Amino acid sequence: MMTNVSSNLSALRAYGTKMGVIADNLANVNTDGYKKNRAVLKEGPNQSVAVDIQQVDTPGAVYERYEGHERVEKETSNVDLAEELPAMMTTQHAYTANLKVLQARDEVLGSLLDVVG
Repeated sequence: MMTNVSSNLSALRAYGTKMGVIADNLANVNTDGYKKNRAVLKEGPNQSVAVDIQQVDTPGAVYERYEGHERVEKETSNVDLAEELPAMMTTQHAYTANLKVLQARDEVLGSLLDVVG
């Protein structure tokens, strides 16, 4: 039973990390030249969940602006809100689901201890 609990705890940590990556991307949506990151969840040892963070090197949109009397080419970030917001919602739901599993286990264990005691 403890293996299952540690699996859920590792999933909670992994989803927390993924939410942090998404938050960083959202915070830098208007930062010129920023390259978004992607948190990919994968199976770790002993039924745990591991996170692999990868930078996405696709280019952002290019625009020109004047700095002083000189025209300069700039690149926007490659963060797409239409991609990040749904990812944030599914990550939040997955985190909540894992938390509910731990809460249910806690209630069952408490009930078992009440019956035994």
